[in-house]
Amino acid sequence: MGELGTIFGGLTGKSKDDFLDGNARFISYVNIFNNIAARLDSDDFVHVDPGERQRSLKRGDILFTGSSETAEEVGMSSVVTREVDEPLYLNSFSIGYRLNESEVLDPEFTKHLFRSEGMRKQLVKTASGVTRFNVSKARLAKVEVPIPVLEEQRRIASVLDKFDALVNDLSIGLPAELNARRKQYEYYRDRLLTFEEAPV
Repeated sequence: MGELGTIFGGLTGKSKDDFLDGNARFISYVNIFNNIAARLDSDDFVHVDPGERQRSLKRGDILFTGSSETAEEVGMSSVVTREVDEPLYLNSFSIGYRLNESEVLDPEFTKHLFRSEGMRKQLVKTASGVTRFNVSKARLAKVEVPIPVLEEQRRIASVLDKFDALVNDLSIGLPAELNARRKQYEYYRDRLLTFEEAPV
């Protein structure tokens, strides 16, 4: 990851009061944890003064939770999959990642990729701790990312989006069916997102 892009932190220099009467949206830890595609319309606001030096988010940015009480839940990812039409910031307890060349990875593909079993195994290894686990940016920079051709990325994303839509449409099916569909989605996600290492 370190060769492909830049790792950055969230909001800096903010006090509790800045979150009471905010004028700009930010992506919260919970938003990242719960959504493979970040919800840009969430009601999380922070006060940011004009000219204040904060990094705003844009389409394609990959967001990670920076810490967790369990190693298995650390480094959960979410991706900004839509164009951002207003200033949008990242919560201070989170980590952002921006590709040097945005066209290398399609955001619709990336949102599934970083939640796949292979990537999760690598991401969990970036953290250390005892009662609280924190992601090391230095270790995050060493995470290896498979990059299929864009056409293949879009094909995989399309298949997985259909499964995801089925799993999350609560108006269809019974709980047992939904559970089976969720397992099916996870199975195909991990199968589609397991890549052989290219010969050197």
